Amino acid sequence: MSVVPQSVSLFDSRPFFEKALSYGIEHGLIGLDKLDAIRADAPKGMVQIARYFGTEYLRPELELAKERIVNLVSLHLAYSTQGDLRQAAELLRDHSFLSRSKAGSDMLKALITMPQTTHFGMNERSGFRDEHIPLLAKWSLKTLTEYQLELASRSRASAVVDAAIWMAGQMGMDIEELEEAGKDAEAVIRTALLARACKRSSLPDWVTFEKMILALRKRYLAKPGKLPLTVPADLPAEWTELVESIRDSVWADSAKWLESDLSVRKLFDQTPAFMGRYFWLEDAIHEVDQFDKNVSKAWAKATGGNDDESSLLTLFLCMAAGSTAKTVLTEKAASTLVKKIRKSGLQPSLPLQFIQANAPAEHLEDYASLWNNFIEESSATLASDHDYTFNDAVALLRRECNVSG
Repeated sequence: MSVVPQSVSLFDSRPFFEKALSYGIEHGLIGLDKLDAIRADAPKGMVQIARYFGTEYLRPELELAKERIVNLVSLHLAYSTQGDLRQAAELLRDHSFLSRSKAGSDMLKALITMPQTTHFGMNERSGFRDEHIPLLAKWSLKTLTEYQLELASRSRASAVVDAAIWMAGQMGMDIEELEEAGKDAEAVIRTALLARACKRSSLPDWVTFEKMILALRKRYLAKPGKLPLTVPADLPAEWTELVESIRDSVWADSAKWLESDLSVRKLFDQTPAFMGRYFWLEDAIHEVDQFDKNVSKAWAKATGGNDDESSLLTLFLCMAAGSTAKTVLTEKAASTLVKKIRKSGLQPSLPLQFIQANAPAEHLEDYASLWNNFIEESSATLASDHDYTFNDAVALLRRECNVSG
């Protein structure tokens, strides 16, 4: 029985700097002069690094500095040459050892100041600062693989942020406003795509966002795939694939919210699956104005513009009795109302709910007190079984409410 020999691959655990240096010496790329220069530069660099991260007077700090400087040079050589030993040896030949250490340090500083997240409120754009030094100390000992993984993650976050800034800029919103709003860049892009579908040229506040969703629901109900989400034709090519992937997430979301029975507010601002996925400007003044307008409409419709106490008590009493809301009653209607109250009773909370939801804010307490006082004083008379002819109850209505002859 013959044994087939198998090749064995040896794992070389040396730092990449050492591999490149050995390769350069072996292939005649690095001579004695360069080796002498590296030997002279290395101790200087170690002292500088030890001083930068702590102190140069303790042996453990110097040992750690030695590990750091070798790793910084290795990171730079391995990353910039994609692991090509010949190119790395040529870099060592053509540049000083300390310059390669600085190049590695600059790589890490650039990494540290890149966005870790796509959330505008959690990123800084002020460059490397002294408070980042502990992070640099940590990263100066990381492997190339760890660096590459972190770089990929942060590069994507940076691209999403930059794409969101660009799309927001097309709609009249700058980076400072985005940072103040403090929302995710993906949410900005999703809403920008919806705004384009609705032919809008600016990012919406809540009131406008709600109108957009309602309009899209009306037009594209049950056909989310038809939602006209278009990527801007002039979007820089480097972000096209990214924005298209985010657009796909909007289509996936729309399959749920187009057919949902939930209100827009309940769905987008209170449902965990959608909270934070879309963007709107927090315009409290506009929202209050819009709320006041809606309130005014409902209140004006119910009261008919009559805000005297008699008309309001008539309206509230009709509501409590479950009758058609009116601000004036005929004698016959007043009698019918009392009869209904005697038969079915009153629900005093209904007018209070209406007042709370629709009355002008400055009169809420007054109108609630008006109704509470009335019902407290009048309920016994209105519900009395001894008033067979309803005379006392109708007389009460004539006196307190609005009853025409």
